[in-house]
Amino acid sequence: MALQLNSPHTRIHQLFDERVAQAPEHPFLYLTQGVMTLGQLAQQVDLLEAELRQAGVRVGDRVLVAAENCPEHVALVLACSRVGAWACGVNARMTASEVAAFANKADARVLYFTVGVSEAARQHAAQHGTQASVLPGLQRTLVNPHDTAQSGELAEQVAAIIFTSGTTGQPKGVMLTHAGLLQFARVSAQSRQLWASDRSYAYLPMTHIFGLGTVLMASLHAGSGLLMRSQFDPADVFDALAHHGLTQLQGPPAMFTRLLGWLDGQGIRQPVAPDLRYVYTGAAPLDLSVKQAIEARFGKPLHHGYGLSEYAGALTLCRLNEQRNDTSAGYLVEGAELRIMGPDGQDLPAGETGEIWMRGVGLMPGYFRDPEITAQVIKTGGWYASGDLGRQDADGALQVVGRLKEMIIRSGFNVYPGEVEAVFLAWPGVQKAAVVGRKAADGNEDILAFIEAKPGVQLDLQALKAHAHEHLSPYKRPSALVLVPEMPMTLSGKVLKRELLEQWSAAQTGSA
Repeated sequence: MALQLNSPHTRIHQLFDERVAQAPEHPFLYLTQGVMTLGQLAQQVDLLEAELRQAGVRVGDRVLVAAENCPEHVALVLACSRVGAWACGVNARMTASEVAAFANKADARVLYFTVGVSEAARQHAAQHGTQASVLPGLQRTLVNPHDTAQSGELAEQVAAIIFTSGTTGQPKGVMLTHAGLLQFARVSAQSRQLWASDRSYAYLPMTHIFGLGTVLMASLHAGSGLLMRSQFDPADVFDALAHHGLTQLQGPPAMFTRLLGWLDGQGIRQPVAPDLRYVYTGAAPLDLSVKQAIEARFGKPLHHGYGLSEYAGALTLCRLNEQRNDTSAGYLVEGAELRIMGPDGQDLPAGETGEIWMRGVGLMPGYFRDPEITAQVIKTGGWYASGDLGRQDADGALQVVGRLKEMIIRSGFNVYPGEVEAVFLAWPGVQKAAVVGRKAADGNEDILAFIEAKPGVQLDLQALKAHAHEHLSPYKRPSALVLVPEMPMTLSGKVLKRELLEQWSAAQTGSA
């Protein structure tokens, strides 16, 4: 059964506080060292709220936390909501210079570090001269007396800042509103019929919108439990599926690829998962061969969605238990609007590819203290131009093709990297594929395909080229096929194509 919600909320902590008042003994966080109830987590929230207030943290201040998943991080996010401060999560596995840059960009009032679960966080804390927090699993800096608190309506609206991965440029601080997170909590929970009896695997960093919105907030809405882990371990996932009542398995495609590889290495064709009823992937492009492999292994449809930090979760989601033979990201969620825009600013009909525009409850109010960049993406009428390319089927399902900036123009034709990558990923032995355009001397664009083989596989490049020749039109065929030992990835599972191109260019220069 589900825990009942009695009233609308205006801040995310109110959702948690209502859950605590209803069922303080309800198990919420399933940790490797034991179970934490809602009431026990509430005690941590109380202590951190008092610490923040005593330290002089104000409404509209930013509280940055370099974190890996743990109860203390959840408690800090909720305590910030109570105070009216904005939680700014940064993955602790970022470099020291990245963390410092994020703290500077956030104009943070105070920095926290989840030292109880993360060696990386302990190293960051040591460099910042921290002191003990009221919770043993945290350390914090002294308060910055020179930060400027946000004022006005925005101060009350914003719950958190998520920093984008920066795959195509400098990272930006996406302001997430309480209203957007609360809306998506409900939408996400309802889309999968999440109940209090469910348990989700919570390794996805809650410094990312996937972990914060889809995992944490939706679970709070439903009153369901989280098997919380600070890092991904395929053996632990297998154990959770077999012995710990895991009903929801979610993660980026890279997580599933790694899990399938581990199962293959153990000779496990069909994992034991008596309670599993929902499997979902997001945060990165999905290839059909990967989807089919996941569905075959778990015997359940793989749900998919299109989400981004700028829209507090997902804009579209697949329908529960719907079987599809494509990689559609599903249908528009409640409270959201969608347009497919052509290059001349015209709305495109179903079946035609254009830029994905959106607006609605979940849309960010902008990038933190970046009015110029905000103005570049927020168009007339409050529409956000995503930079992603997609098309809608006749039934309204969204097909995401790729990034507008990654689209390659070859001999006057548009080439979408995802379509070319899908051809390579269909070849046995290919683990990952990344297709990138590079300006050529004649003003055209060369197409480069970077390939990562599965562990222990020796790829026949000539056979792979012949396969591409058979399945791709001449203008879509790569001019170079490059084997790489391992793709550079963001922490959320996206390939860093810009870095691949830089490495290749450097190698070409060095060999010239």
